[in-house]
Amino acid sequence: MNYALPEVIELFYVFLYPFTRISAFLLASPFYSIEALNLRFRIALAALLTALYLSYFDSVVYDPLTGEGFIQLIYQAAIGIALGFSLQLVSAAITLGGQAISNSIGLGMANMFDPTLGNVPVISQLLIVLSTLIFLLIDGHLVLIELIFNSFRSFPVGAEIPGEALIQAIMDWSPMIFSGGLLIALPLIVTMLLVNIGLGIITRSAPSLNIIAVGFPAIILVGMVLLVLAMPGILQLIQEFWLNALEQLDLLLVI
Repeated sequence: MNYALPEVIELFYVFLYPFTRISAFLLASPFYSIEALNLRFRIALAALLTALYLSYFDSVVYDPLTGEGFIQLIYQAAIGIALGFSLQLVSAAITLGGQAISNSIGLGMANMFDPTLGNVPVISQLLIVLSTLIFLLIDGHLVLIELIFNSFRSFPVGAEIPGEALIQAIMDWSPMIFSGGLLIALPLIVTMLLVNIGLGIITRSAPSLNIIAVGFPAIILVGMVLLVLAMPGILQLIQEFWLNALEQLDLLLVI
């Protein structure tokens, strides 16, 4: 089948705008943004989802070389990034909670490099890996695909975007970074505070005891035991965070 050059250009313009939104969403959202999924896979997935979009939705054609077309291109990228970023807040809360736990049990200097988050403590890295597994277990990767298609119903290409309401909704959800991290780390922080108070009492009772040689290994050992005991509750909290984040993202699409 032969196509004339103007027809090819028009098909490209039809493909460009939904592809931009879907690509931006995949780059900003959890799971699909991890380095294990290489760039070619993400491009191919975005192209496949765009092809599915074109088979179910009517697309508005804009020329990206014009002012209106360029602004619409920016709008599509902004919508995809905003929707994906609202879910990355959960990862930030988990990282913050893991960092607080690491500092309280004496592992604050034990860092690992995460391509997504940079240098993070080992406890944060462990919780991020577990949260990714939980995200997959609740079919979050499939829910994200459903949500990105629902976004085209709520904010069709070419429609006016309630930017102020969208930004306000994300800002209202942002404090969960600190509240979620506190909920994850608070039991261990309080427990380790009591352990440190006990070590301080022991030091006052036996001044000849080398608190550095005895206390530091004891804090790490007690902290690891407490972390294992607290892990079921932490995983339950992480699952609730993901479910709340997906519900919040669903609410964003009905603004």
